[in-house]
Amino acid sequence: MTELAPAPPPTRVYRHRLPTRIWHWVNAVTLLILLMSGLMIFNAHPRLYWGQYGANSDYAWFAIGSTADTGYVRIGAARVETTGLLGRWTDAEGVEKTWAFPGWATIPTSYSLADGRRWHLLFAWVLAISLTLYMLWTALGGHLKKDLHVRRDEWSPRHIWHDIKDHARLRFPTGAAAARYNILQKLSYIGIIFILLPLMIATGLTMSPGINAAAPWLLDLFGGRQSARSIHFIGAWALVAFFLVHIVMVMLAGPVNELRSMVTGWFRLPAEKAK
Repeated sequence: MTELAPAPPPTRVYRHRLPTRIWHWVNAVTLLILLMSGLMIFNAHPRLYWGQYGANSDYAWFAIGSTADTGYVRIGAARVETTGLLGRWTDAEGVEKTWAFPGWATIPTSYSLADGRRWHLLFAWVLAISLTLYMLWTALGGHLKKDLHVRRDEWSPRHIWHDIKDHARLRFPTGAAAARYNILQKLSYIGIIFILLPLMIATGLTMSPGINAAAPWLLDLFGGRQSARSIHFIGAWALVAFFLVHIVMVMLAGPVNELRSMVTGWFRLPAEKAK
């Protein structure tokens, strides 16, 4: 009886360099703390406006609130009842609360605007410094050219549409192609690193009275402090959406292999499919 030849060992490639891995994990912790502390700050006035000013008597395009017995979210004229989750909910001790976001989603878990601001400002500095260093390394260290540069053929609508269909059908690349970023990944990472995160920092600065005095042009750029606050809030949830899609893709592509590569840098290439 003929014995089958043993399968060749999987090919390993060095996929993520050390600066990428460090920034990935620092950023994951930093953004989580910024989100949760930001939700605590939002609880102090859970309404959003456009323009320079906003108060309870002004029209809010977005609001989370409560009535005598319900909680709700309102966007424009549309209103959704959210009792038990947002606006009106019950804590672990059975006490009914009327904060916008529940304590399990905020830092700190008990209401404290001052502590929320302290956490938020501290980790805003962590984000700003780490992002600046990573952007410099990405641009000057070859990461942008080697990994994130979008080639001319990748701009083809046919190529982009093909990638979208593969993602929708959960068809993941194999062999050497699995170690390279596809067009959707490249555009997502470039958008996050060079557009969305800098926008979050800039709108955060615009909400600071001290920065307004030093750089009043920021208010003009974003159309007022309340507009900057609205953009900041929308940007935060865009980051949450990116995170959720990212986690789903990691789980579907092979979480052990993906996590190993982001911890050690080494990635095992999925075997080529037989044609």
